[in-house]
Amino acid sequence: MLLVSFTLLLIVAASGSVLAVLGFRFEVPPPAQVYGVLHGCLGAGGFAALLMALRGPPRGVAMGVGSFGAIAAVLLGVALLAGLIMLVMRARVRQVPGLIIGIHATIAISGIVILTAYTLLG
Repeated sequence: MLLVSFTLLLIVAASGSVLAVLGFRFEVPPPAQVYGVLHGCLGAGGFAALLMALRGPPRGVAMGVGSFGAIAAVLLGVALLAGLIMLVMRARVRQVPGLIIGIHATIAISGIVILTAYTLLG
């Protein structure tokens, strides 16, 4: 289940990168909101799969990464919360400040990096 979560979250990170590049191009309109919602739903699915994987036996203790799964889950949960804030802002104001997008991306990538260490070393 951990590999499913890891793979899904990597796909979500790649799609988020594409959405960010398309959103910051000034000569074309930003991508439709449905792509952002799809990105969020896939991210929530990966987060749920991670939470289910963490319920299993402990892993990575011998390598010193035993708590990395929980740390990654907290970071990705905060990134999910920031994504929900972006969704609400887009519905009300129609534009999300770049700072919030950057915070969301930074927290999410940090969680994925820690999850990578947990997955590969655990």
